[in-house]
Amino acid sequence: MVMTPRVREILRNYDGNPPGVLNNLARLLMHGRLAGTGRLVILPVDQGFEHGPARSFATNPLGYDPAFHFQLGIDAGCNAYAAPLGFLEAGAAEYAGQIPLILKLNNNDSLLESKDPNSAVTGSVKDALRLGCCAVGYTIYPGSAHSQEMYQHLREIAEEAKSYGLAVVVWSYPRGSGLSKEGETAMDVVAYAAQIAAQLGSHIIKVKVPSSHLEQSAAKKVYEAEKIPIGTTADRIRHVVQSAFNGRRIVIFSGGAKGEDQKLFDEARAIRDGGGFGSIIGRNSFQRQKPQAMEFLATVMKIYSGELK
Repeated sequence: MVMTPRVREILRNYDGNPPGVLNNLARLLMHGRLAGTGRLVILPVDQGFEHGPARSFATNPLGYDPAFHFQLGIDAGCNAYAAPLGFLEAGAAEYAGQIPLILKLNNNDSLLESKDPNSAVTGSVKDALRLGCCAVGYTIYPGSAHSQEMYQHLREIAEEAKSYGLAVVVWSYPRGSGLSKEGETAMDVVAYAAQIAAQLGSHIIKVKVPSSHLEQSAAKKVYEAEKIPIGTTADRIRHVVQSAFNGRRIVIFSGGAKGEDQKLFDEARAIRDGGGFGSIIGRNSFQRQKPQAMEFLATVMKIYSGELK
């Protein structure tokens, strides 16, 4: 497939990165139904580790089988499939070459609830190379008491990954005792999380769709004084993308917990209209029976491609 002008434009934003990284970013951007458009829809399945098997897969028992997720990502035309070590090891050989893979290198469980979450490193860059991945993924929790430790771990992992030509995808999820629950998705906090991920060297940044709430009093004064537009979801998406080096880094948005279809489609339109690069949609995909999941993902991709207004 010939690389499109839009993909070439995006890759120019990563000048100075090793050729291998650019090649792997191109693999992601030139795969699946959205190939060449500059948009991404990625299937992530780390919820079994993060939330437990029954909470993740009981609504669609086929999801207990790693093969279901590989096949769903392939058949739906996703740009990539992201998962922890065990799920990828269970299918990487059988599905080799059929979909780009992202190895999620750290994970947290829900058996011990903490206001200041941390996570364990559960895979390595060498695992990602062995499995034929094009990228590694890592979660940070800005606002957690453990955030500085996570930033340091990410810097080390990103340095190693880039040395082997792997792209770096960062889940940047504000959470911690210094934030209110509403503050986790506040406009100023999500924009800050995107900036932190960009400064830590990530190539692709995953954040949640922000609300209009402003959490930090110092930031609120600036938003109000400078009249930063945050009234609509598209406005807020635009500001998050601006906060990631003025759109020079790929920013994608979480699909969140399984929700009402129309709300999710409206969010996809806002992400598209606000200049976001796409979505990473897990539970809203694999917690459906496969025909419904395929239809749902096809609709999201049509919105991003402009087929559906």
